[in-house]
Amino acid sequence: MKSFFIINMMLLLSLFNCSNAQEFQSPNGDFTMRFSLENDGQPTYQLSYKNQEVVKPSHLGLELKDDKKSLLDGFTIVDTSTSTFDETWTPVWGEESQIRNHYNELAISLKQKETDRLMLIRFRLFDEGLGFRYEFPQQDNLVYFMIKEEKSQFAMTGDHTTFWIPGDYDTQEYDYTKSKLSEINEKFDDAVTGNASQEQFSKTGVQTALMMKTDSGLYINLHEAALINYSCMSLDLDEETMVFESHLTPDAQDNKAYMQAPCNSPWRTIMVSDDARDILASRMTLNLNEPCAIEDTSWIKPVKYIGVWWEMITGKSSWAYTDELPAVQLGFTDYSKVKPNDTHAANNTKVKRYIDFASEHGFDGVLVEGWNEGWEDWFGKSKDYVFDFVTPYPDFDVEEIHKYAKSKGVKMIMHHETSGSTRNYERHMDKAYKFMKDNGYDAVKSGYVGNIIPRGEHHYSQYIINHYQYAIEKAADYEVMVNAHEAVRPTGICRTYPNLIGNESARGTEFQAFGGSKPNHVTILPFTRLIGGPMDYTPGIFEMDISKLNPNNNSHVNSTLANQLALYVTMYSPLQMAADLPEHYEQFMDAFQFIKDVAIDWDKSIYLEAEPGDYLTIARKEKGASSWFIGNVNGTTPRTSNIKLDFLEKGKTYKATIYADAKDAHYKTNPQAYTIKTKNVTSKSKLSLWSAPGGGFAISLEEVK
Repeated sequence: MKSFFIINMMLLLSLFNCSNAQEFQSPNGDFTMRFSLENDGQPTYQLSYKNQEVVKPSHLGLELKDDKKSLLDGFTIVDTSTSTFDETWTPVWGEESQIRNHYNELAISLKQKETDRLMLIRFRLFDEGLGFRYEFPQQDNLVYFMIKEEKSQFAMTGDHTTFWIPGDYDTQEYDYTKSKLSEINEKFDDAVTGNASQEQFSKTGVQTALMMKTDSGLYINLHEAALINYSCMSLDLDEETMVFESHLTPDAQDNKAYMQAPCNSPWRTIMVSDDARDILASRMTLNLNEPCAIEDTSWIKPVKYIGVWWEMITGKSSWAYTDELPAVQLGFTDYSKVKPNDTHAANNTKVKRYIDFASEHGFDGVLVEGWNEGWEDWFGKSKDYVFDFVTPYPDFDVEEIHKYAKSKGVKMIMHHETSGSTRNYERHMDKAYKFMKDNGYDAVKSGYVGNIIPRGEHHYSQYIINHYQYAIEKAADYEVMVNAHEAVRPTGICRTYPNLIGNESARGTEFQAFGGSKPNHVTILPFTRLIGGPMDYTPGIFEMDISKLNPNNNSHVNSTLANQLALYVTMYSPLQMAADLPEHYEQFMDAFQFIKDVAIDWDKSIYLEAEPGDYLTIARKEKGASSWFIGNVNGTTPRTSNIKLDFLEKGKTYKATIYADAKDAHYKTNPQAYTIKTKNVTSKSKLSLWSAPGGGFAISLEEVK
């Protein structure tokens, strides 16, 4: 690792210093940020990219509660410091095996004249954009304080095209809406769709990561990094001024954050480029998080898995063991005395079928949902003691399944649905993690469906953010990897705790069984949700007509089969599921070969072409190997990709296996139409490949020895 830290590099940072203004640049000089205090002592900043204004002068500060003077104005600058930092670090898993962390920093120490309170605003300029946060040093005049609202502003320079989802305290499971900023209000009601738990705060409120494109062709992304002991930030737009202001998720008492100095806020991030591919390639969010806190990470390994899940999501099977009980109470309900239904999926026979399939085709693990008692009345009852996470149904023998999986070389993946009862989960967490380790489970999929208990809390409030973090750190104590669903969207914390191997926190494949998602959804997610960390999107659906699984469900998966294959490359995750039923893969074994072959950990990633909402093509080199894989996902307009393979090692020949849409393919009318072709290629080769509406292509490139 190379690192150096130089103080007061005035020439490098191009620091302009007067009494109330500071200016500095990114390492490559593309970004310039200017900080100043207004006449009333209110902090402001503005940002330009390649001499083009991106963020107009915008206010900074925090509104406090309990009659304390807020940290908004009345400041003077008492000190400034500048530095540069450059290191290369090695992630435990990732889109590349080495990540460069290079930035210039400006730290502004402020003192509020009326109160003698100190606040430091730290800015870091990377070659991709800006990060800033508030820091509160230990001091006599500011110790315990409550934040009523954070007042960070992002003043846009025009009515940008925007890809947004409604601002919500409890869910990100929405389809994206593309509109001008000025159209958010009028389109808001149509953008809100039903969910198990949701609460919007404003018809001009949107969530981060927020992706925009200016009329001049600049791509802008607003997000946050290192969300620790704070509440999740959304953005609220002033339509007249085109100014976004931060909006924090409240707790049950309508407070936004309880603070104790010394402390700091998360980073607020602004990424900008004239090339959409640069947004995807940025590792700024990871770099704004702390280095890995786990000393021995040898137990953290990428996982390719299948699971007893999709048949329940589609309504073919059930989580519940019986239909006879209107309610259950753990410890008092005797399941041996009730008649089982014939739809419970988590039974020994079916699970062994999945284990056999995983073993035969080289998958690492099998996830089983609905294995534990309590599913009969788990949802929507505001039930505190809902699961104990250790007691199986009568038809699921934990020890027998463990022995059977071990004999087949397959790991089992635990499922912990909390039903939003975070207090109950913490009550059982140590026992549940120990039970996992005793029975050979190294990874857990946790869920937070429904309203949160303690009642009145939101999924994204400070209290519940701290719960998610507690679960990650407690899991690390037991060497357990975590895949959290319905939790807050990630903000790069997987750098510090790489056992957070996956998240959902967006509209995933399950919604294809709940009525469908827009066919261009997967061309937007890498620019938004995935900016903060990998998503357990659960791709690999081959049967798009859900009525063939459940005659009462007329949903349709709005994707071609080739598009589903490409997702294993374009939707980066070290945790990848082949989500469909084994019998559907057996119908298309030639296409299933790509899912078997594709890697889940990478040495290098190259972004070949990208336009949010329209198309995306990514090439990735398998970690520790010579193989490459390419994925393309397409929006609603058919198009042809012309790609160069100049990233391949010169002088070597590769066998390309190309899985592509057939000429008559269409996500709605002919989704299973695909072709498979092979040809030898080199670094001088070019490929021209057509993608259908909602389609794409996937390519494996294996070196010819």
